[in-house]
Amino acid sequence: MKDFRQLKVWEKAHRLVLAVYSATATFPADERFSLTSQIRRASVSIPSNIAEGCGRVGDGEFHRFLQIAMGSVSELDYQLLLARDLGFLNGRKYSEVHEKMFEVKRMLAPLLRKVEADRAHA
Repeated sequence: MKDFRQLKVWEKAHRLVLAVYSATATFPADERFSLTSQIRRASVSIPSNIAEGCGRVGDGEFHRFLQIAMGSVSELDYQLLLARDLGFLNGRKYSEVHEKMFEVKRMLAPLLRKVEADRAHA
């Protein structure tokens, strides 16, 4: 069992969630239960799955939850693009949140490879 708070990728993912909540606060009220909710859930899923994987026994489960987190990053990527194209996010706000999301993705990929390699050598 690992302490998720010690992982830099979890910290960055947590900051991403905070940025997403801030960015979606100005979305139209009629989007509260649709795109706003979807974007927020996808963003929360990322650090949540990292944390849950850390609480599981063995690298196999940790790897599985990291894969789920990576899937949520891809889901969020599309949803942010959609929000931008619908005019809910201006270019500057989109770029800010997208950069945070991309940073998390860049950090998750090598962590996934490392955990997979560790599993192969165990």
